[in-house]
Amino acid sequence: MKPPQFLPTNKNEMRQRGWDACDVIFITADAYCDHPSFGVALLSRLLEDEGYKVGIIAQPDWHKNDDFQRLGRPRLFFGITAGNLDSMLNIYTSNMNLRKLDKYSPGGAVGLRPKLPTIVYANKARELFSGVPVVIGGIEASMRRLAHYDFWSDKVKRSILFDSKADMLIYGMGERQVSELARRLKKGEVINNINDIRGTAVARKDLSFLEGFVTLPSFEEVVADKHKFLEAFKLYSGELGPFSARPVVQKVDTRFCVQLAPAQPLTTEELDRIYALKFTRLCHPRYEAFGGVPA
Repeated sequence: MKPPQFLPTNKNEMRQRGWDACDVIFITADAYCDHPSFGVALLSRLLEDEGYKVGIIAQPDWHKNDDFQRLGRPRLFFGITAGNLDSMLNIYTSNMNLRKLDKYSPGGAVGLRPKLPTIVYANKARELFSGVPVVIGGIEASMRRLAHYDFWSDKVKRSILFDSKADMLIYGMGERQVSELARRLKKGEVINNINDIRGTAVARKDLSFLEGFVTLPSFEEVVADKHKFLEAFKLYSGELGPFSARPVVQKVDTRFCVQLAPAQPLTTEELDRIYALKFTRLCHPRYEAFGGVPA
C-alpha cells in the first residue's frame, strides 16, 4: 500500500500531483502537522477523502503577499483558522507578557503568527483573491462569533465575522459543516445564499429566511450596558444543545449576526472513519531543520 503523502503547500507540489488548482485552500497560523489532533489536517483529509483537491498554507508571512499566493486561487473557498489555540494565548501569558515558546511553531519559535490571525489572514485573502468565498473557523473564531468581552483590550467587541469580512463562520467541530459547504459550492450555490448549515454563523441584512430564532440585545446595547451583556450571554447559553437549540440573532449596526443551531454530533462510526483516514501523523519534513514542532 502506498504511504500517505503530505498535501500540497506550493504550486510545485500541486503540479507533481497533476493539479492546476486546488478546490479548497486552508490557511493556518500553526505549523503543518498532518495529524488528526490538528483541525486543519483533519478537515483537509476529510475533504480529500470526499474527492476534493486540498492545499495548505501554514504560517504565512502576513507582511507581504507572496505566501498567500503560494497555491493560487481555489475553486471553492479559503478556510482560515488561527490554529489549535487562541492566538492571543499563543503570544501572551495571562499577565500579558510575551511568551518565549510557541509549541505549535517549528522549533518553538515565536513571532511566526500575528495577533488575531483569523482577521489578518481573512482580510489578506479577500484583498488578493476577490470573489473567492472566505470561511473562518477554529477556536479563535468560535469564541468570538457573537459580541464578546476581550480580555486583552478590556473591551466588548463585535462578532469576528465583521472585522474579518468573512462570508461564513464555522463554530465548534467543523466536519459536517465543511463537507456540506464544499458540496453545495461545487453544485454552484452562492455562499451568500447559504443560510441553513447548522454550526455556522453568517452576517445578513435580511432575516426573512429565518424562523423561530432568539433575539439577543444588540451589540450597541451590550457595549453600553453590562446588564444587557449578561442578558445576551444567558440567552445564547441556552441555545447550545444540538438537539434543542434555536438560531440566535444579534444586531450589529445595520446588519445581523445570525448563529444557526449547532451541528449534530458525529456518530461513533463517523468518528472512527474520519480518524482512520490516511494521515502521515508527522509534521511536515521542512521543519526537521528546526528540530520539529514541539506540539
